[in-house]
Amino acid sequence: QVQLVESGGGLVQPGGSLRLSCAAPGGILSIATVDWYRQAPGKQRELVAVITDKGITNYADSVKGRFTISRDVAKNTVDLQMNIRKPEDTAVYYCNTKGAIIGIPFDYWGQGTQVTVSS
Repeated sequence: QVQLVESGGGLVQPGGSLRLSCAAPGGILSIATVDWYRQAPGKQRELVAVITDKGITNYADSVKGRFTISRDVAKNTVDLQMNIRKPEDTAVYYCNTKGAIIGIPFDYWGQGTQVTVSS
């Protein structure tokens, strides 16, 4: 079992920015599709950004144009740059990677990092 580790969360004002980072041992984040999810209080977990193993990115409509997902191969991290405009961005943010290696499936999550938007 691989534990992903998120970092970079905190308190941010509307109009500010944060950069979240997802790290994992080994090189799995460099070869697999990685997702960022978020879960706001009382709401279901929501997929916000994806980067595939080939570097193709996709975003939820709610964050498109404001969030950028990227992979740093040298650091073996997947980052989420967030330009915060809305208190609705307040949530616990999780990274996830899942797939299969030589036919063996995997599905790894982090513990999450809290982002709180408040003026």
